[in-house]
Amino acid sequence: MTQAAKLIYTASTHTSGGRHDGISRSLDGRLDVKLSPPGGAGIGTNPEQLFAAGWSACFEGAMEKAARKREIVLPRKSAIDAEIDLLLEDNTYSLRARLNVSLPGLDPEAARAIIDEAHLTCPYSRAVRGNIDVTVALI
Repeated sequence: MTQAAKLIYTASTHTSGGRHDGISRSLDGRLDVKLSPPGGAGIGTNPEQLFAAGWSACFEGAMEKAARKREIVLPRKSAIDAEIDLLLEDNTYSLRARLNVSLPGLDPEAARAIIDEAHLTCPYSRAVRGNIDVTVALI
């Protein structure tokens, strides 16, 4: 990070117990979730679901910024279906992601340009670039 970078926000959480009957709470009290393994019988969420929710919300914000730049209003019913796969290969875990973006009523060429710019600027997309397989589709 350069000295010119301006800190916007710091998210702070405390997690104990991990994915197996763990809990995660934000220091400001806004997040308080139980954790359980993916596909397990537990009642909590899992890190992959939290990542999917965070990334899709951030990506939508990046799309809004890209659309404003083009003087386009995003459709009210725009949505992102994020899918995060947890993979195991050769005893090593990794992730794979798909973002399926719906921008109903928007010209497909304009929609694709907005999505492509969002994928370049979204902090989550930037964080995983080159690290995991990501597909961003206009549906």
